[in-house]
Order: sequence, then C-alpha cells, then structure tokens
Amino acid sequence: MDTEAQHEERDRASQSVPSGQLPDPAEPEGRSRFSLVGYLAEWVPGGRITLSALLCLVLLLVISTFVLQPFQIPSSSMEPGLRIGDRVLVNKLAYRFGSEPQRGDVVVFDGSGYFGDADYIKRVVGVGGDRVVCCDKQGRIEVNGRSVDESSFLYAGDRPSQVPFDVVVPGGRLFLLGDNRVESRDSRDRLGSPGGGMVPVGSVIGRAEWIAWPTDHWIHLNRSDAYARVPAADGAHG
Repeated sequence: MDTEAQHEERDRASQSVPSGQLPDPAEPEGRSRFSLVGYLAEWVPGGRITLSALLCLVLLLVISTFVLQPFQIPSSSMEPGLRIGDRVLVNKLAYRFGSEPQRGDVVVFDGSGYFGDADYIKRVVGVGGDRVVCCDKQGRIEVNGRSVDESSFLYAGDRPSQVPFDVVVPGGRLFLLGDNRVESRDSRDRLGSPGGGMVPVGSVIGRAEWIAWPTDHWIHLNRSDAYARVPAADGAHG
C-alpha cells in the first residue's frame, strides 16, 4: 500500500504543464511560487488590489524622498519662467556624487538661518570664489569681470538690480537671485546679515528640472547659457 501511494504521488508531481500555460496560483506549484504575495494579499484588507495600491504608494514615497520631489511655486519671484501655482519636479540627485550647482541653475534650497524657515527657489548667479558686481555701464550684472546678458529669463522691463552690490562669494556657498528682481527677496537683501545672503551648497535640496503642472505649461528647465562665457573665479582674480 505504501509503495502504491508513493508511486501515484511521483506520477502526479511529474506531470508537465502545457506549453504557454502558467500554473494556477491556487495549485500547490503556483502557491509555492507566489506564497509571499498570497500571504500578504490575505493579510491586507481588500486583497491584491489594496496590496498593489500600497506598493505603488511606497514606490512613490521612495522616489519623492530620494529622486524627484514636487514643489509648488508660492510667489511671483521667478516669473516669467515659473508662475504662481506651478508645480516643479526637483532632481534631488543632481548634486550628489560630487556634482555641485552651476551658474544659471534654478535650485530649491532650505533657507533656514539664511532666508527664512522655508524652502525657496532661485537662480544661481555666483558660486564659491566668484565676484558678483552690479552693475556695469549698461546696467548688467558682472560675474568675474564678464557682463552677463540675462534678458532670456529676466522679467520683462526689470533691471538686473536696483540695489548696487559688489560681493565675493565664499567657498562652498551660492549667490542666488530671483528672475523677477523687483518682486524677489534674495541674496541682495541679506548682504549685511549673518552669512551675507550666501546660501551653503549643503542647503540645496536639488535642481528644478520640469514644470509638471499645469499641463499646458509642461517644460524642461534647462540651465541658462547666459553665464557660459563667465571665466573661472581664479582666472578673474589673477
């Protein structure tokens, strides 16, 4: 009797699955393959649908925490490129692994202790070692002795600055301005405060990459080439 029972069990296990047909998860072979998913689906109220939704939420949380994070534009300080209510996607990996913000980048940063206890979005005008001056005879900002034409992003009718300044950006810090200079509160307004209006690179959350909402304003935010001809700080001071 025992021999016959063992023989029948071997025959049952050795039956092949027809080509192109997957095992039924309800059968023993399928259950062994999907046992973890099946167990979780039975444990979670709502079964597999709820489990799939939870996995999607976890994935979105991971992406938002470590890769891309959405931010809403609260003011007109970056008009015309970024309007009130726009949602931008910020690349949080842009300045990891040795990379640092470059002139022309639009960045989101934590302003705690420098601008205020909130996150801000501004354009990088000067990096560590740069001398930033306003203004030349044509009213343009100079960076390391090179005049910069900011007309491609500056708010129409705005001057580069109504406030004169002549600063050298300390190493590891950034000089940041809004594109709508009349409405922007930025590095110019804090030149006499602790830190001199310069934000540490370590306070930068990431680089604004996309306008994701509204859909009719969807666009990739490229780095402005207005500063492409600005010489390196060492060369300018030499």
